[in-house]
Amino acid sequence: MSWRIDLVEGASIAVRSLSAHRLRTVLTTVGVGIGVATLLAILGITQGLDSSFEKQLATLGSTSVYVSKQPWVQLGNWWEFRNRKNLTLAHVDAVRAQCGLCETVTPMVDDNADVAFMGNELSTVVISGASEEWPRVTGFEVSKGRFFTQTDDDNRGLVAVLGADVTDTLFQDLNPIGQTIRIGKKPFTVVGTLARKGKLLDSSQDLRVVIPFRTFTSFFAGRRSYTIGISVKNPDQLDAVEDQLVGILRRIRQTPPERPDDFAINRPEQLASTYQQLTGALYGVALGIGFITLLVGGIGIMNIMLVSVRERTREIGVRRALGARKRTIIIQFMLEAIVVSAVGGALGTVVGLGGAKLLSLVTPLAATVKPLTIVFGISFAALVGLIFGIWPAARAANLDPVEALRQE
Repeated sequence: MSWRIDLVEGASIAVRSLSAHRLRTVLTTVGVGIGVATLLAILGITQGLDSSFEKQLATLGSTSVYVSKQPWVQLGNWWEFRNRKNLTLAHVDAVRAQCGLCETVTPMVDDNADVAFMGNELSTVVISGASEEWPRVTGFEVSKGRFFTQTDDDNRGLVAVLGADVTDTLFQDLNPIGQTIRIGKKPFTVVGTLARKGKLLDSSQDLRVVIPFRTFTSFFAGRRSYTIGISVKNPDQLDAVEDQLVGILRRIRQTPPERPDDFAINRPEQLASTYQQLTGALYGVALGIGFITLLVGGIGIMNIMLVSVRERTREIGVRRALGARKRTIIIQFMLEAIVVSAVGGALGTVVGLGGAKLLSLVTPLAATVKPLTIVFGISFAALVGLIFGIWPAARAANLDPVEALRQE
């Protein structure tokens, strides 16, 4: 009961004291608000970028593995990767025949070419050559028409499936199915279109045309290394599939036991790990700046509270002489610090997350506003007030009543 009385009385005195010094209160609140706004703007953008990257990685397929000559992320000797032996159709056939856990296997190869239809033209479109299993491996879905078949591939059919960006640009409101486009100088019949998939690392996945693998090798000359796309039934099998692939490929490529793998097995989570490594330090620095800004706001609270204690020394002496306990004085000054800091935190949360959201609307940066982030902003600001208000409150409570009464 006494605690409740102390809290109610302390809150009442704290509010009256803050109201009596409006300018000081506003300036202190703004100082904390700036710190919280800086911190939460950084958190909002950071969480938005992480969420956006996770969504982009999900488009690669959670049950897919991609074997290629070079790793997706090259942190080592790029010259060594470049000089590795190419992956050929023989490797694709060996994986298809010997990998018991592989559900689907497709050769994959890309090049760039201009694509045109009735005067509309797109430059540097990705032309992908693959087998009929390509959608199951990559996670693309056919939105209209059909995907090409094994017969199309065997006969080197001049058929094409269009990505969403190509469809929208070349055909607009027209139905593309059955229309003839030109890839380079060759005519292809459109048999299907792909559902939109979005960007991956700021590169559109929808600016592409997919054609049968053997058709691709007929029209795009040059020796190439193929990518082997593989899907499994269960994500839990990915590690076991990777072990199988290493054994199969080392054997067919005749890699000596003492030599490392001369191929790369790429999985989406590897990109996630590299992303975290590259952005971890940057995020740490940014959050450090936010914490320092908030620390400055906290020091401002401590300074103002010490000034308040000095100004109200006689008041404290009177209250102590009339029987006020040290606990009551501490609660009063702690509540003043917490209220100022929490109000600043609430304003800073609105400004910080609002600024992050506005930045995401006018720039490519993503931002996410999560309810827990809002709670964190206000709670953390109140905690700052609590921490930086301890010393002034203790100093006020420990004043000698006789000495305090002598103050004018």
